[in-house]
Amino acid sequence: MSGFSVGGFGLVALTSALAIAALMVGTAYLGRRADKVSIVDVTWGLTFVAVAWVGLALGPGDLGRRALVAALVTVWGGRLAWHIGRRAHGAPEDPRYVALLADAPGGDVHRYAVRKVFVPQGLIAWFVSLPIQVSACLGAGLGWVGWLGVAIWAVGFGFEAVGDAQLRRFKADPANRGRVMDRGLWAWTRHPNYFGDATMSWGLWVIAAEHLPGVFTVLSPVLMTWLLVRVSGAKLLEQTMGSRPGYAAYIARTSGFFPRPPRRP
Repeated sequence: MSGFSVGGFGLVALTSALAIAALMVGTAYLGRRADKVSIVDVTWGLTFVAVAWVGLALGPGDLGRRALVAALVTVWGGRLAWHIGRRAHGAPEDPRYVALLADAPGGDVHRYAVRKVFVPQGLIAWFVSLPIQVSACLGAGLGWVGWLGVAIWAVGFGFEAVGDAQLRRFKADPANRGRVMDRGLWAWTRHPNYFGDATMSWGLWVIAAEHLPGVFTVLSPVLMTWLLVRVSGAKLLEQTMGSRPGYAAYIARTSGFFPRPPRRP
C-alpha cells in the first residue's frame, strides 16, 4: 500500500468535496448576476486546482509527490480557466447551455441550472479528481512509473495548450472567417484540446497508479475521456459545426480524437 493513509484520504476527500461545493455555489451566484450559466466552464479547471491544493495542504503523503501533482494541476487548471475566461469575455451565452436549459420550469433558467449543471459538474469534478486525492496520501516518492505519468501529462498539456493557441491565431485573422481550422495539430485530430485534456487526466492517473490504491481510480480518467468524446466535448461541438462549409471534408480526412496523419483525398 506504500504507506497509504486511509484516514488521511478521508480528510482530503471530504475537504475536496467542500471546496468544490463552495466553488460551484459561488459560480452559480455569479452566473445569476451575469445572467450567464456558461461561467461554470471557467470554474471547471479551478475545481481541480482546489483539490490539488487541498491535497498539498492536508495530505499525509510524500511532500515531493504532493507538490509536484499540485504544480501540474495548477498549470493545467489555471491555464484552462484563463483561456476559457478570455474567450468567453463579452460573448453571449454558450448555445450548449441555451439548449440544455431551454425547458426550465417557469423560465427560471438559473434555478434549473443548479440541478442540471452545477451539481452534476461538481460531482463529476470530485470523481475525476480522485487520482489527485489519492496521490496526496501516498507515502512513497515518485518512481519511474510516476515519472512516466508526468511525461504523459506533458504530452497532453502540449496538445491542449498548442492547439488552443493555434486556433486563437487562426480566428484572429479576418481572412479565415467562415473557414475550417485544419492546420497544425488540427490537421492530425479534430480536437487536439480535448485529446490533451483526456491525456492529462490519464497522466495524473498513472502518477497515482504507481502504488496499488491509485490503480483503483482508473474510472476517473475513463469518465473524463468518455465525457470529452461522447457527451459534452467533441460530439456536442460537432453537432453545431457539422453544417459549416468544408467541415464534412475535414471530417473525412482528419481523425476524430486520437492524433494521426491526415488521410489523403
